[in-house]
Amino acid sequence: MKPFTLKNKREIGSQYETLAKEYLIRQGLTFISSNYLSRFGEIDLIMKQANTFVFVEVKYRKSQKYGHAAEMVTYQKSQKLIKTAMVWLKQQGHTIDNTAFRFDVIAIHQQGHDVEWIKNAITQG
Repeated sequence: MKPFTLKNKREIGSQYETLAKEYLIRQGLTFISSNYLSRFGEIDLIMKQANTFVFVEVKYRKSQKYGHAAEMVTYQKSQKLIKTAMVWLKQQGHTIDNTAFRFDVIAIHQQGHDVEWIKNAITQG
Protein backbone atom coordinates (compact mmCIF):
# COMPACT_ATOMS: atom_id res chain seq x y z
CA MET A 1 0.00 0.00 0.00
CA LYS A 2 1.34 3.41 -0.89
CA PRO A 3 1.45 6.19 1.73
CA PHE A 4 -1.44 8.60 1.87
CA THR A 5 -0.84 12.14 0.70
CA LEU A 6 -3.21 14.20 2.77
CA LYS A 7 -3.93 17.82 3.49
CA ASN A 8 -5.50 18.06 6.96
CA LYS A 9 -6.32 16.10 10.12
CA ARG A 10 -9.94 15.44 9.13
CA GLU A 11 -8.85 13.99 5.81
CA ILE A 12 -6.17 11.92 7.53
CA GLY A 13 -8.74 10.60 10.00
CA SER A 14 -11.18 9.74 7.24
CA GLN A 15 -8.53 7.85 5.25
CA TYR A 16 -7.43 5.79 8.25
CA GLU A 17 -11.02 5.06 9.30
CA THR A 18 -11.63 3.74 5.77
CA LEU A 19 -8.49 1.61 6.05
CA ALA A 20 -9.71 0.25 9.42
CA LYS A 21 -13.19 -0.46 8.04
CA GLU A 22 -11.77 -2.36 5.07
CA TYR A 23 -9.43 -4.29 7.38
CA LEU A 24 -12.30 -5.34 9.65
CA ILE A 25 -14.48 -6.35 6.70
CA ARG A 26 -11.63 -8.60 5.49
CA GLN A 27 -11.64 -10.13 9.00
CA GLY A 28 -15.32 -11.06 8.56
CA LEU A 29 -17.09 -8.17 10.30
CA THR A 30 -20.08 -6.39 8.76
CA PHE A 31 -20.09 -2.62 8.43
CA ILE A 32 -23.03 -0.85 10.13
CA SER A 33 -22.14 2.84 10.40
CA SER A 34 -19.33 5.36 10.66
CA ASN A 35 -18.83 8.62 12.51
CA TYR A 36 -21.91 8.22 14.71
CA LEU A 37 -22.38 11.35 16.82
CA SER A 38 -24.23 11.88 20.07
CA ARG A 39 -24.05 14.69 22.58
CA PHE A 40 -21.40 12.65 24.41
CA GLY A 41 -19.01 12.09 21.52
CA GLU A 42 -18.35 10.15 18.35
CA ILE A 43 -17.87 6.50 17.45
CA ASP A 44 -15.57 6.06 14.47
CA LEU A 45 -16.99 2.72 13.28
CA ILE A 46 -19.88 0.51 14.25
CA MET A 47 -19.44 -3.03 12.99
CA LYS A 48 -21.03 -6.39 13.71
CA GLN A 49 -19.27 -9.70 14.27
CA ALA A 50 -21.78 -12.56 14.33
CA ASN A 51 -24.35 -11.37 16.91
CA THR A 52 -22.05 -8.84 18.59
CA PHE A 53 -22.04 -5.12 17.86
CA VAL A 54 -18.47 -3.81 17.79
CA PHE A 55 -17.86 -0.14 18.54
CA VAL A 56 -14.46 0.77 17.10
CA GLU A 57 -12.15 3.65 17.93
CA VAL A 58 -9.53 4.22 15.23
CA LYS A 59 -6.22 5.75 16.28
CA TYR A 60 -3.28 6.63 14.05
CA ARG A 61 0.26 7.58 14.95
CA LYS A 62 2.80 8.54 12.34
CA SER A 63 5.54 7.10 14.54
CA GLN A 64 5.69 5.06 17.75
CA LYS A 65 8.50 7.34 18.94
CA TYR A 66 6.11 8.96 21.45
CA GLY A 67 3.99 5.91 22.18
CA HIS A 68 1.54 3.45 20.69
CA ALA A 69 -1.58 4.73 18.93
CA ALA A 70 -3.84 2.76 21.30
CA GLU A 71 -2.40 4.73 24.24
CA MET A 72 -4.22 7.76 22.84
CA VAL A 73 -7.53 6.29 24.03
CA THR A 74 -7.73 7.92 27.44
CA TYR A 75 -10.09 7.07 30.27
CA GLN A 76 -12.15 10.18 29.44
CA LYS A 77 -12.34 9.16 25.77
CA SER A 78 -13.39 5.63 26.69
CA GLN A 79 -16.18 6.97 28.92
CA LYS A 80 -17.46 9.12 26.04
CA LEU A 81 -17.40 6.10 23.74
CA ILE A 82 -19.37 4.00 26.21
CA LYS A 83 -22.02 6.71 26.68
CA THR A 84 -22.29 7.26 22.93
CA ALA A 85 -22.66 3.52 22.34
CA MET A 86 -25.45 3.36 24.92
CA VAL A 87 -27.30 6.12 23.03
CA TRP A 88 -26.87 4.25 19.73
CA LEU A 89 -28.06 0.96 21.21
CA LYS A 90 -31.15 2.63 22.68
CA GLN A 91 -31.94 4.35 19.36
CA GLN A 92 -31.74 0.96 17.66
CA GLY A 93 -34.15 -0.56 20.20
CA HIS A 94 -31.53 -2.60 22.05
CA THR A 95 -30.73 -2.76 25.73
CA ILE A 96 -27.42 -3.64 27.37
CA ASP A 97 -29.13 -6.61 29.00
CA ASN A 98 -30.19 -8.30 25.75
CA THR A 99 -27.48 -7.18 23.33
CA ALA A 100 -23.93 -8.41 22.89
CA PHE A 101 -21.43 -5.62 22.26
CA ARG A 102 -17.81 -4.70 22.84
CA PHE A 103 -15.36 -1.85 22.32
CA ASP A 104 -12.32 -2.41 20.10
CA VAL A 105 -9.44 -0.20 19.02
CA ILE A 106 -7.72 -0.23 15.66
CA ALA A 107 -4.21 1.17 16.11
CA ILE A 108 -2.50 2.22 12.89
CA HIS A 109 1.20 3.01 12.48
CA GLN A 110 3.70 3.40 9.64
CA GLN A 111 1.29 5.17 7.27
CA GLY A 112 -1.11 2.23 7.30
CA HIS A 113 1.44 -0.56 6.90
CA ASP A 114 0.98 -1.65 10.53
CA VAL A 115 -2.63 -2.24 11.61
CA GLU A 116 -3.31 -3.72 15.04
CA TRP A 117 -6.81 -4.84 16.10
CA ILE A 118 -7.25 -4.78 19.87
CA LYS A 119 -10.47 -6.54 20.85
CA ASN A 120 -12.21 -5.62 24.10
CA ALA A 121 -9.82 -2.69 24.49
CA ILE A 122 -12.32 -0.70 26.52
CA THR A 123 -14.34 -2.19 29.35
CA GLN A 124 -17.31 -0.74 31.18
CA GLY A 125 -17.16 -0.02 34.83
